[in-house]
Amino acid sequence: MQDTVNSSDIEMDASALTREDVFTDNRIGTIRRLTPVTPDGEQDSGRDVQYIGSTQIMTPAGALPLNFEIPAANLSEAISGFGEAAKEAVDRAMEELKELQRQAASSIVVPKAGMDPGAVGGGKIQMP
Repeated sequence: MQDTVNSSDIEMDASALTREDVFTDNRIGTIRRLTPVTPDGEQDSGRDVQYIGSTQIMTPAGALPLNFEIPAANLSEAISGFGEAAKEAVDRAMEELKELQRQAASSIVVPKAGMDPGAVGGGKIQMP
């Protein structure tokens, strides 16, 4: 994940560099292999390689992109673990959506100060 950066401090972090390789089956998704490197571009064996999966699911509102880490020691393991990691990401996304729906349903609507509670939803017509 990227941190928010102010325009006054735009600098790359030389201690967090990675080389990115992208693999896809052109059907279900992609796997990004993030290999840690030194500022010289050599592999940094002091940090672990990460595998990040990407796919999308169709919802009534359209395509929902999903990105998720795949626990793996190599590309072959990442390919084998893609499906399970994607299912877990879908489950987490659905739980987050349900929680947002619960929060929205339980939120209390408070009228603005000075507003007549009986007038919510429109004004009253007054005849002289």
